[in-house]
Amino acid sequence: MVGFDESKKLAHERAAMVRSHLQGRDITDPRVLNVMGRLPREAFVPPSYAAQAYADNPLPIGVGQTISQPYIVALMTQCLKLSGSEAVLEIGTGSGYQTAILASLAQRVYTIERFHELSESAQAVLSRLGFDNIEYYIGDGSAGWPEKRPFDRILLTAAVPHVPAPLLDQLADGGRLVAPVGTEGSQMLNVLEKKQDHISTKSICGCRFVKLVGQYGFPE
Repeated sequence: MVGFDESKKLAHERAAMVRSHLQGRDITDPRVLNVMGRLPREAFVPPSYAAQAYADNPLPIGVGQTISQPYIVALMTQCLKLSGSEAVLEIGTGSGYQTAILASLAQRVYTIERFHELSESAQAVLSRLGFDNIEYYIGDGSAGWPEKRPFDRILLTAAVPHVPAPLLDQLADGGRLVAPVGTEGSQMLNVLEKKQDHISTKSICGCRFVKLVGQYGFPE
């Protein structure tokens, strides 16, 4: 339980994060700024890291995984160009922080996590915060959602050597996919758009994510 004084301190740090790390760089989408200005990131990190929740760097969340730095979360979300009506597939539930942002900005979120302990922890936090427009699956995210369907947006929160073919198949016509693509040590954040089965790719910036392990990702 966070005390009143600690809650005020965290709220101040959250506002400073938005002002310095997001608006101070190239995050301009008002809906992204709004949700990140009110969502309690400290709820998604281990208690021992709560004091660092609004630092602009990734933090460990267990089983070798991390919660991404606030700026990269905002950037990837902004790249999706969400209007509020979309069905979004998220590959890598992780802490659930990015899931919460997507669920605040889209109609429905479908999220896949390989580690059951992370999925269960994220589900508990997201339920406690009142989210009811999220569906969860534990399994190989590189293979896509188990029930084949088109998604308006797809977001990968882990690195892949190339964009998995099943995810491109599940991307709706007119849809956008955001993913870090490259080697285990270095990737490029790419935005893919699908129009009548033609895929165009735009490179945004260099980045470094934990790898996505799976049939169409990196080997174990």
